[in-house]
Amino acid sequence: MTKLKNDLFLRACRRQPVNRTPVWIMRQAGRYLPEYRAVRAKYDFLTMCKTPEVAAEVTIQPIDILGVDAAILFSDILVIPEAMGMELEMHEGKGPIFFNPIRSEDDFNKLIEFDPHDKLKYVLDAVLITKKELNGRVPLIGFSGSPWTLLCYMVEGKGSKDFAVVKKLIYTQPDLAHKILEKLSNVIAEYLSAKIEFGCNAVQIFDTWGGILSQQDFLEFDLPYIQRIIQSLKKQNEPVIVFSKGVHHNLDKIIEAGADVIGLDWTMNIGDVRKYSQSKVALQGNLDPTVLFANEEKIRIEVKQILSSFGYGSGHIFNLGHGILPNVNPENAKALVRIVKEESTIFHHGDTKTQSNE
Repeated sequence: MTKLKNDLFLRACRRQPVNRTPVWIMRQAGRYLPEYRAVRAKYDFLTMCKTPEVAAEVTIQPIDILGVDAAILFSDILVIPEAMGMELEMHEGKGPIFFNPIRSEDDFNKLIEFDPHDKLKYVLDAVLITKKELNGRVPLIGFSGSPWTLLCYMVEGKGSKDFAVVKKLIYTQPDLAHKILEKLSNVIAEYLSAKIEFGCNAVQIFDTWGGILSQQDFLEFDLPYIQRIIQSLKKQNEPVIVFSKGVHHNLDKIIEAGADVIGLDWTMNIGDVRKYSQSKVALQGNLDPTVLFANEEKIRIEVKQILSSFGYGSGHIFNLGHGILPNVNPENAKALVRIVKEESTIFHHGDTKTQSNE
């Protein structure tokens, strides 16, 4: 196994000493980069996901261009429901569409539990190629949507503003919802486990739609299934990140769920969460993505505020509070990474046992 030249991200995930705060950007392989758009012009989105060499190429682009401290494998959360037998199409401007959404027990019975080494071999091949081409420069993150987030797409059949269809399901057919969520949690656990087996150094669970649930529904239909996945992955001893967007409530229960890192959206104060968590977990985040429309001076002010709020010591991975927006100037993304590197060293002067990374 190739030794990592830069392990700051993994050290921070484990709250070990670092000489500066590591930084990566959610959706860093994306449309804001001209280099990504040049590749995207040749292929449709799903073809990119399903062509390991292409997925590896766009995964590595931000490492070369931005100098971030971790790569995240280019893929999509909806490859899982597709592998379970659902017909998926990605429409430019409209987003994903499932033509056979899950609305009944009969629909559920058509879903298959699959072996990721078979149905999602193209993802695992992309992990192998990416790891080889990274050659130890930075760690590689694999990811999945949470069971609840995948359920939203599978039941709605597309993106939604009010999520009325999936909420109707949990209120009128809760037993069916739990059956689907249980099947999803089994599949996701195996999928993320396979990614680690093939070389991912950490995994992130994107609970994008956790915030649309009431506090009680979150505890019934969302968090227990995330916790089940975390427990399944623990034996592999690689960091697990959970990002529940918009979930201000039940932070204590998210912290206790067993993840190594909790991702925060930009509406939370990272310093307050650190105090509340008593530093039991590392924290990731949490710059408002729209700050990257500002000039470099404003970006620096906002970065310093978040670094100061978190305070001294390890356990912070700098990131945005959600994915980078497609119309951000890449120069501002580069500036963000540079500023974090420049401004964060003063918060780690007491961390002596560190690897010297750029």
